[in-house]
Amino acid sequence: MRMLTIGAFARAARLSPKALRLYDELDLLRPARVDPDTGYRHYAVAQLEQARLVAWLRRLGMPLARIREVCALTDPADAAREIRAYWARVEAETAARRDLALFLVDQLSGTTEREPTTMLTLRHSAHSDRGRVRPVNQDTAYAGGRLLAVADGFGPAGGPASSAAVEALRFLDTEAPPAGGVLNLLEDAVRAATDAVRDVADGSDEIGTTLTALLWTGSQLALVHIGDTRAYLLRDGALFRVTHDHTLVQSLVDEGRLTPEEAETHPQRTLLLKALTGAAGTGAGTGGASGSYDLRLHEARRGDRYLLCSDGLSTTLPEDTLRALLSAAPDPAAAVTALIDAANEAGGPDNVSCVVADVVEAVSGEEAG
Repeated sequence: MRMLTIGAFARAARLSPKALRLYDELDLLRPARVDPDTGYRHYAVAQLEQARLVAWLRRLGMPLARIREVCALTDPADAAREIRAYWARVEAETAARRDLALFLVDQLSGTTEREPTTMLTLRHSAHSDRGRVRPVNQDTAYAGGRLLAVADGFGPAGGPASSAAVEALRFLDTEAPPAGGVLNLLEDAVRAATDAVRDVADGSDEIGTTLTALLWTGSQLALVHIGDTRAYLLRDGALFRVTHDHTLVQSLVDEGRLTPEEAETHPQRTLLLKALTGAAGTGAGTGGASGSYDLRLHEARRGDRYLLCSDGLSTTLPEDTLRALLSAAPDPAAAVTALIDAANEAGGPDNVSCVVADVVEAVSGEEAG
């Protein structure tokens, strides 16, 4: 078997020696032989194909943990399907960023008028359930004509904390947001929610809440997110996760040090890196500093179905089940009932809250956001 030094192999594969050492550590691309005396790595020429695949997938921006899953597949057709699914998610996320970029270009250039479009509105439903294990419900769910929100409290006063955070946003439901200022308005509202949680927590960082909310403008949804409550989008039969968990295990998955399957059973899977808490100042675990929460804009399409939920749903039911239940339900109320019933039938280990909203064409005389 012909062997190459790590330097020669790196040049042939168009990877750096540093990257090869990382991939060895992560069990993604092990050297064929390691010198027992010097520790120097040698690679087989036959490994170049896999190394080049890793390099190509990294150029796509695929996380290391997902690359490891693709490389572990023995059937090239299965690998192709995984890459296709990953790229579909990237395209959906890129489309959301494109919509925000176009919106900002219009605002800055003063060209905000567009061709008349179909007026859209939201059909929505929300419910929060204690589950079958927890003695109290610390979740809060809310759905109105413009505002959708889910918060998951923790600590001795977690319920009041989640309620205070959502209550601080409810004024957004009363009138249409100003043109061009929806993200600023939502950011100001989250600062108010942060203050409300601090009042409840009385300075304790052991009391707080996660928060995921969407604000409807009539054609777009402004998102604010902190913690591990989630937002999903069901579009054309495919389910996309809109939010990114602010948890320790998610950071380890992003770094390629855990697989998604390992993260599901990790002993610290509920450890949050960001949340709205009673602690003052900046840094991980606090939501007071600008930039500690995610804030962005999404272009809505007729036929979209959005799900906001606490981790009592997302950690109990796999995404395939979420997609199937959301796809089968005829309306948001039926979807909410089906999702919560399924979580409780699976053991109901945590409080479970969800909001489901459909983007539909407004009927004559109906307010369209």
